[in-house]
Amino acid sequence: MTLSSQIYDFLDALAPRELAMDWDNCGLQIGSRDLAVSKVLVALDPFEDVCREAIAVGAELVVTHHPLFFDPIRAVTDETAVGRAAALLIRGGISLYSCHTDLDIAPGGVNDCLARALGLESIETFGSENLLRRGIIPEQPLAEFLEAVKTKLGCPGLRYADAGKPCRRIAVGGGACADAIPDAVGAGCDTFVTSDVKYNRFWDAFDLGLNLIDAGHFYTENPVCTYLAEKIRGRFPELTVQISQNHKDCMKFF
Repeated sequence: MTLSSQIYDFLDALAPRELAMDWDNCGLQIGSRDLAVSKVLVALDPFEDVCREAIAVGAELVVTHHPLFFDPIRAVTDETAVGRAAALLIRGGISLYSCHTDLDIAPGGVNDCLARALGLESIETFGSENLLRRGIIPEQPLAEFLEAVKTKLGCPGLRYADAGKPCRRIAVGGGACADAIPDAVGAGCDTFVTSDVKYNRFWDAFDLGLNLIDAGHFYTENPVCTYLAEKIRGRFPELTVQISQNHKDCMKFF
C-alpha cells in the first residue's frame, strides 16, 4: 500500500519547498498525509473540471503545478470557483498537492521541460533566482522559430516582438517571466520565450534588441505535467498515474 505521505515526500525531494518564492503556497492543499493511494491524476490547474475528472476516474490524489489557494480564504462555498473545486475534492475524499515556484526553479522542472520541448541544446540555468534557462538552436529566422514554438507547444497563436535578428541563443521562462527581459539580454540571448507579457514589455524587448515571444501561460508550463507523471510512475510503479484530459487553457483566439 502506498501512502500519500510517501508521495508528498518524493515530490518535496523533486521540487524542494525551500526553493519556492516567499509569496507562494506549495505543498499539501487539501486532504490527508495518511491516505492510501492507488491512482494519481496530474494536471496544471486544480480547477473544477479537473476535480470532477479525479472523482470520475477514481483518483485519491491530484498533483498540480498551480495551487488552489493563493490568498487567505474566509469561506469555502459553492459561490466561488475555488470553493466549488475544494468542496468537490473534500466530498470525494481526494487530496491535492501542488508544486509551483519550487518546480519552476528545481532542476528538471518547468523551465527545463520547456527548454527541452523547444529543442534547446546545452541548457543552462541563469538569472537571479536560478529560475530561467538558456540554450542554443541551429540559427534560423524568427519566422521559422515562431512556427516551431507554435507546433511544439501546441499553441493556438503567439504574440511576439521582432527585434530584427535571427534566433540562435534562446532564453525561456515558463509562465509570467517577462520581468526577466534584462536577465535574458545580459545572458547574451537573442530570443526570449515566456508568457503573460504586458504591452510595455514588448517595447522594452524591442528597444533592447531581443526577440520576445509570448506563447501563453498554459502552453509554456504544460510540458511539466508529463515530467511529473513520469517521475511519479518511476518511483511508484504500483500506482496508476494519468494526466488530466480536461485541463486546458480557458483563453481562446477569435
